[in-house]
Amino acid sequence: MAWRFALMIDPAASDDARTDFDATFTEVDPSAPALTVGELSTQRGDGIFESIGVVDGHAQEVTAHLERLAHSARLCDLPAPHLPQWRAAVGRAAAHAGAGESVIKLILSRGVEHGPTPTAWVTVADAGDFTAARTDGIRVVTLDRGYRLDTPAQAPWLLLGAKTLSYAVNMAAIREAKRRGADDAVFTTSDGYVLEAPTASLILRRGDRFTTPAPNAGILHGTTQLSLFEHLEAQGHEVGYDTIPASDLATADAAWLVSSVRLAAPVTAVDGAPLPVDRDLTAAMNAYLLSPRD
Repeated sequence: MAWRFALMIDPAASDDARTDFDATFTEVDPSAPALTVGELSTQRGDGIFESIGVVDGHAQEVTAHLERLAHSARLCDLPAPHLPQWRAAVGRAAAHAGAGESVIKLILSRGVEHGPTPTAWVTVADAGDFTAARTDGIRVVTLDRGYRLDTPAQAPWLLLGAKTLSYAVNMAAIREAKRRGADDAVFTTSDGYVLEAPTASLILRRGDRFTTPAPNAGILHGTTQLSLFEHLEAQGHEVGYDTIPASDLATADAAWLVSSVRLAAPVTAVDGAPLPVDRDLTAAMNAYLLSPRD
């Protein structure tokens, strides 16, 4: 990954009335060390993040990503981010993205152990080439996430539904999927319902209705899924949120994993069983997702 830009942020209080945040930003060399050894983001994964897709210098769905950052902060008992400050930082970062596809990452950690304030920073890097995933599709396997559908409501301290830096389980799931001959995974609950992928939302199509698992079981509400649902509704399609049994995956008319950087990747097989692919619709989805979206 080619890093283009990094910006450290001195976090403003959420009620700070200022509108000029230049003095709170410090550009740093993205290839040089910038964190201390006591940083809790690296010691414990104690923090949150967002990944924003950038197309030809335009940061996509910034408002939705900032709102989700604030939501994750509330779940993790972190200080509320000053959203205008973060928006200004995104703007500064996007100016360094250049042509083509890039990714901006926003990171807010609890800071240095016993320190007075959080640590916050923004980076820009070139995005990977996801042409093959978008056009040829991906194979997925279902993996048990290890909790029941009602667990998040009973155990909010598990932080299910927050986009935390603790992604070791997510990465382990992708490695397991590859060991099984697939490209990605779809998490299921231990009582047999579909959740999401380790780094993406799931969308299914049955007839003319598009559906995604209801975001009430610790699912991270996807910004790309929300945007795509708005687009599909505008095209006259029905969209909805359902509690989806895992057995329904293999009988869908089509399925996609959608995310901010990979965009819409059609699912070609579930646990080895082939799934139909709507190539024209997939191409139309990705054309929309590559267009400027605020």
